[in-house]
Amino acid sequence: MNPALLAGLQIAVVIAVLALLYVPLGDYMARVFESARHTRVEILVYRICRISPGVEQTWVGYATSVLGFSAAGVLFLYVLQRIQGVLPMNGGLAGVSPAVAFNTAVSFVSNTNWQSYVPETTMSNLTQPLGLAVQNFLSAAVGLAVAVALVRGFVRVRSGGEIGNFWVDLTRGTVRILLPLSFVIALILLTQGVVQSFSTGFSSTGLDGTLAHNALAPVASQEAIKELGTNGGGILAANSAHPFENPTPLSNVVQIIALLLIPVCLTRTFGTMVGSRRQGLTVLAVMGALWGGLLAVTLAAESGTRGVAAQAAGAMMEGKEVRFGIPGSALFAVSTTGTSTGAVNAAHDSLSPLGGGAVLLNMLFGEIAPGGVGTGLYGMLVLAIIAVFVGGLLVGRTPEFLGKKLGRREITMAALSVLVMPALVLLGTSITVILGSTTGFQGNSGDPGTPGSIHGFTEVLYAYASAANNNGSSFGGLTVTSDWFQTSLGLAMLFGRFLPIVFVLALAGSLVRSRRTATDAGTLPTTGPLFGGLLLGTAVLVAALTFFPALALGPIAEAMQ
Repeated sequence: MNPALLAGLQIAVVIAVLALLYVPLGDYMARVFESARHTRVEILVYRICRISPGVEQTWVGYATSVLGFSAAGVLFLYVLQRIQGVLPMNGGLAGVSPAVAFNTAVSFVSNTNWQSYVPETTMSNLTQPLGLAVQNFLSAAVGLAVAVALVRGFVRVRSGGEIGNFWVDLTRGTVRILLPLSFVIALILLTQGVVQSFSTGFSSTGLDGTLAHNALAPVASQEAIKELGTNGGGILAANSAHPFENPTPLSNVVQIIALLLIPVCLTRTFGTMVGSRRQGLTVLAVMGALWGGLLAVTLAAESGTRGVAAQAAGAMMEGKEVRFGIPGSALFAVSTTGTSTGAVNAAHDSLSPLGGGAVLLNMLFGEIAPGGVGTGLYGMLVLAIIAVFVGGLLVGRTPEFLGKKLGRREITMAALSVLVMPALVLLGTSITVILGSTTGFQGNSGDPGTPGSIHGFTEVLYAYASAANNNGSSFGGLTVTSDWFQTSLGLAMLFGRFLPIVFVLALAGSLVRSRRTATDAGTLPTTGPLFGGLLLGTAVLVAALTFFPALALGPIAEAMQ
């Protein structure tokens, strides 16, 4: 089939399925978080955990619960990895080293799933489902809860500043949304040949007569939540390029739909909860414009001609699986970097300079196209607040959004939330490159021992962009096993996840105390093409002005060579 036609067909299928599920799933999630009733399973959880579902929290209590719960998750996962060797189902694997255990614990709790280890030879078939898969559910539910808390800040007026109950939101997001959807997706993946086994593996003889060991694991169940929860950590090292995780073109499309599903439908949830569906459609349009634009750039870059000799030698297929081809690889790459998922079905380090730069820029936008589960929505709403403030100043209109006036405190919280990621990315990259001999940065696989190489700089920039945006994908040519990378990337994931959450919850607490204005006369309209263009421009300018010098030194310079 013609590559252009194949690309168009896959994109059409993805968009059609998302459009079909947009209204029912979006409205269902709104009902989940607005309902006053609790299911029997939820009531059982409340009793066991001694949760009072009728007691709501201020933003301080909500944030404290998020941080405390996440800290407990990091500690549990760290200890589980360290004592893995003495637990059942360890497959002969020893406990994980302290540096890797810390990095991995922070990675999975922060919804990053950055992996500086080989899963088949490091994590047991008990550690994978009991530790890593559980955090895939819980970290995604935390993102959902924070997004809903921010939306309540716009909807509610509470003199006491209550924005909900974190424990109730966490339980509902897990029980009513993530678990049922993951079950359905896992069943679909099983029909495509994704494996589900607690066996440690089997031996086989290759075509050259060499005996090989093939790892097995409960892949299908974890693959479903890996994509649905925008987590991305593979149970096998090759991730979604492995035939046990992603065996067919159809399973590839299903996984792309899964990782886009909740972030896209949350815009409908937002519109339903605030009582204005046009608000949700405007946010969705901006997300779609960013996603579609970068997809077009990546497809063009990977399908273009690098010279007759290179094309004849199959250079365009370097690092890509034949069963997916360029269209399936590019579509997956843009979707996974735009949703903070980080799963990969191709080697991003083998993308062309322009293609690699596009997926890097996708993360540097702040994971809003359409972003992770919950994080994409609240990230875009923070940018919307900044856009309203700037637009209001330009045209002399009152800075209001959804009937709430935006003052100094609201703008300060929004600005701080936006500034966290660039600070982490640029500081981490600059320190690593400057102190190359100390940090362990020694160039890249194509130019070993040359810390000053252009592509080597891009690899480091990509690593810290991935960590600070809680994405988890990487340029594989960079070795990140040194203590510096394990620690610095772990801290980037930690601060990149939880500092913005604290600022967003503080923003929600400020908004919920504000009275709604009686009329929107004299305010800047926040729906339609005009505001959509302003919001799109704000997102582009924030990323372009902040990261353009770094991009010019890396992928742009490499593309111009």
